[in-house]
Amino acid sequence: MTSVELDTEDDGQRPAEAVVEGGSGGYRRALGARQIQMIAIGGAIGTGLFLGAGKAIAKAGPSLVLAYAVSGVVIFLIMRALGELLMYRPVSGSFAEYAREFIGPLAGFATGWTYWLFWVVTGITEVTAAATYMTYWWDIPQWASALAFTAVLYGVNLISVKLFGELEFWFSMVKVTAIVGMILICLGILLLGFSDAGDDASVSHLWADGGFFPHGVGGTLMTLQIVMFAFLAVELVGVTAGESRDPARTLPRAINTVPWRIAVFYVGALVMILSVVPWTAFAADVSPFVAAFQKMGLAAGAGIVNFVVLTAALSSCNSGMYSTGRMLRDLALSGQAPGRFARLSRGGTPLTGTTFSAVLMLAGVWVNYQWPGEAFTYVVSFATISGMWAWVVILVCQLRHRAAVRRGALPETPFRAPLAPYAGWFCLAYIALVVVMMGVDKDARVSLYCAPPWALLMVAGHALARRRAARALPSTDSP
Repeated sequence: MTSVELDTEDDGQRPAEAVVEGGSGGYRRALGARQIQMIAIGGAIGTGLFLGAGKAIAKAGPSLVLAYAVSGVVIFLIMRALGELLMYRPVSGSFAEYAREFIGPLAGFATGWTYWLFWVVTGITEVTAAATYMTYWWDIPQWASALAFTAVLYGVNLISVKLFGELEFWFSMVKVTAIVGMILICLGILLLGFSDAGDDASVSHLWADGGFFPHGVGGTLMTLQIVMFAFLAVELVGVTAGESRDPARTLPRAINTVPWRIAVFYVGALVMILSVVPWTAFAADVSPFVAAFQKMGLAAGAGIVNFVVLTAALSSCNSGMYSTGRMLRDLALSGQAPGRFARLSRGGTPLTGTTFSAVLMLAGVWVNYQWPGEAFTYVVSFATISGMWAWVVILVCQLRHRAAVRRGALPETPFRAPLAPYAGWFCLAYIALVVVMMGVDKDARVSLYCAPPWALLMVAGHALARRRAARALPSTDSP
């Protein structure tokens, strides 16, 4: 990673070069194995599962289970590709760093800024959602809850990365406990027949109510963008590489847990819910978890799910605060963002970048309250396509890394992606299929409208950054 000249005046911050061993890039390696594991688990469980699955069930019926299973295999292959790159060079700005090295400076610029925007937009939507969930219990103005949540998470991320990791650990623990509890309750209903749903609960609901593909294979394909959106943020574990205490050991372990995480939390949970409650009983605008609790006659179910979804939203905001500051710092260290974003606080956190991102999140929340119409919808919809861009970059970089290894230009890494290069090409083709289906779906098509203007902005921004860097170079003319 390229370093930059930084001011060292006594302003409560320290230069980025203070700690550079082992690819940490100046960060403090404070995230332990326990925290990395739960960050990896939590990244795969979000509001996309708790809320978005209702719309997907209405479109695909029981075949949604297959969509999650196949997409889960793709996500695992993407994560193994990321793991190979992380073992080659575990750096905090991983996606942008690898894009610069294996694709080019423009790709690194676009990847860093796109992933930063993805988390800013996600943070805006999630903190807004969290404020909405609070009204379930108390009549609190949404702006007040949004401000309070943003301020608390901002403070947590500024104190230390260890505190961020600990908070994310407990956020993830709530989500995991909720899903495991739901699975056990559904299993008990299937085996023992208790609750209001016990009389007709049966695994035959997976194929008896219109078949496994009640709306045909096309209906299942139309859910792919919803399914892939639910997996966004699973790659966040890569951003933690520069702050993991033992990346060579903890990161492969976290990545290798992806299959069972998807098998249990997505496939397992949906199989259980759709066995206890027929898919025809679910509504597109209602969480399947809430609907299942209501069908079981568990009155407290709605409140439990609301708490879990609130936790999932805050977890996403927390991750957004963490990743945006680090992406801006990586861009600054490469001369692709203002140099002040490269500074670290005495606690080892990117103060300026995190503050800038938090301010934008608050501004976005205000805009969302004032003008909740189509303009803001266009901005929010960009999250899906921008998140998948990071996956494309990971796959392309891994393919080029493996080609360099075969040529002998780079050493072999101990944690290799399986079935390379064929697995990489398969994943890229699958993502292309998802993009095509987004174009077919009128509700998801808006995401694609945002991509060309953003691409042009990235090209122009990169040109300006190069010109600025060229002007900053010392003159070579003789005196």
